[in-house]
Amino acid sequence: MKKIFFIISLLFLHSYICVAQTQSASRVEDIKIAYMNRELSLTPEEEQKFWPVYNNYFSEIKQARKDYANDEIGFEDKAVQIRKKYQGDFKRILSSDARVNKVFVSEKNLRDLFKKELQNRQRLRKEQNQIPKNRQIPNKPKSK
Repeated sequence: MKKIFFIISLLFLHSYICVAQTQSASRVEDIKIAYMNRELSLTPEEEQKFWPVYNNYFSEIKQARKDYANDEIGFEDKAVQIRKKYQGDFKRILSSDARVNKVFVSEKNLRDLFKKELQNRQRLRKEQNQIPKNRQIPNKPKSK
């Protein structure tokens, strides 16, 4: 009976963790879409054309990061090749070199914002977990 209860508990816990991760990834994706739409001033027609191209571009960048996980120079070289490859696609959608450049600049700025937010959260979590130095934990009295 205990084994069955344990297995059922694990299944519920697993599904809870999966849903939480999906919601978190979905929230990040929503923030990215809103940020890029605002930064690029995309019209509804441009949005429909832009996002499938951008998602392909982003998946190639992610794959390059995996392929060159231990080679930063190799990754940067591949990333430049991918950006050049998609530059024409973005220009057809956005109609100007300045807006195409803004895609890459906005992407970098968003990445920096996410990184800064993560660092702030880690710092706050670390501060909350530390015991103040001036507060000492009293010793337990010895049993007689």
